[in-house]
Amino acid sequence: MALRQELTAAIAALYARGYALGTGGNFSAVADREPLRLWMAPSGVDKGTVTAEDLILVDEDGHSTMGKVSAEASLHRAIALATGAGAVLHTHSVLGTVLSMAHGSAGYIRLQGYEMLKGLAGITTHTAAVDLPIWPNSQDMEGLAARVTPHLATAPWGFLLAGHGLYAWGRNVFEARRHVEVLEFLLAVRYHAQGYPSPSAEVTATGREADG
Repeated sequence: MALRQELTAAIAALYARGYALGTGGNFSAVADREPLRLWMAPSGVDKGTVTAEDLILVDEDGHSTMGKVSAEASLHRAIALATGAGAVLHTHSVLGTVLSMAHGSAGYIRLQGYEMLKGLAGITTHTAAVDLPIWPNSQDMEGLAARVTPHLATAPWGFLLAGHGLYAWGRNVFEARRHVEVLEFLLAVRYHAQGYPSPSAEVTATGREADG
């Protein structure tokens, strides 16, 4: 139960930051390695209300008898297998989504010169250059997992899907959550450094939020 409580606490914290609104995002923690089984938030639920009892156990084939499995479970499994991650967290932030589209043609966004980089495991200086990969989005998650997997060993604890969101992982739930928070912070800094208007300012200027 402790692992499930750690995962739901992370989900609640990321939801509170606006990273998993509208039932968006999906989150997993490794329950067993052999065979691989993941505790995951069920698909299509409000991530702000998920409890430890709501989590479902997903087997190595992506099936569960406990609830509806997210279509992106295959990507979670691929990341856990390729990297040895103990937890994988997927968020849908506004600024990360904007930057994933703006830099999608380059295939990455460079993060360098920021003290917060040291929040990523293995980085000890702000001068480090981290190239966060950006992959084209797809509804074929099995195919996407196959394309991404060969590159996961060199990914800096995360990657973006263009127009979709951030995937980040860590050796445990605590580290994965830290990596999400650090990467989302760095993406927000890059957004403002590039001179984009504040999303709240855009809402004020138009008098309403965008539909869709």
